[in-house]
Amino acid sequence: MGADQGQVAGWLQGRLPDGWFTGPAEVTVDREEIMVVGTLAAPEGVTGDADGPEATEAARGRISRFREETRDERISIAREAEHRFGKKVAWGAECGSATAVFTHLAVPVMTRLRQPERVVLDTLVESGVARSRADALAWCVRLVGEHTEDWLAQLREAMTSVQKLRDEGPPAA
Repeated sequence: MGADQGQVAGWLQGRLPDGWFTGPAEVTVDREEIMVVGTLAAPEGVTGDADGPEATEAARGRISRFREETRDERISIAREAEHRFGKKVAWGAECGSATAVFTHLAVPVMTRLRQPERVVLDTLVESGVARSRADALAWCVRLVGEHTEDWLAQLREAMTSVQKLRDEGPPAA
């Protein structure tokens, strides 16, 4: 039950049918869930921009077809993985500029927020950005996730500067 990301990903890469995705599936594991997202081949015969409306709809159609055609086998693989690793399995697919994640868990997360943080969430709800505080918090987490690499790079740079200042300063008592 205590399998790590690499073990789960390895097992799934070996278990997934070869023709499903254009390359290895992206496997993400947390405490409750295993997420498997694969890239599908782009549909042929689509005219216009690769990010244009026709291509986007063709990609969405390809994802929908994949979801329906692979349903029984995905369920079987998910049951095996759930039994083997003790976690639920969620599926998703990417095609062109379209991405869809099929049924996945929405896990409650205990958090304690003070009034200023609750006001932020309530503002997002009142403005229509989110339907509820839970949706607003999820929106905030997604936004931070999109900017994580830049933020972490800045944080590492700041930590290096702090360490440099410590090294240049007087010795600790």
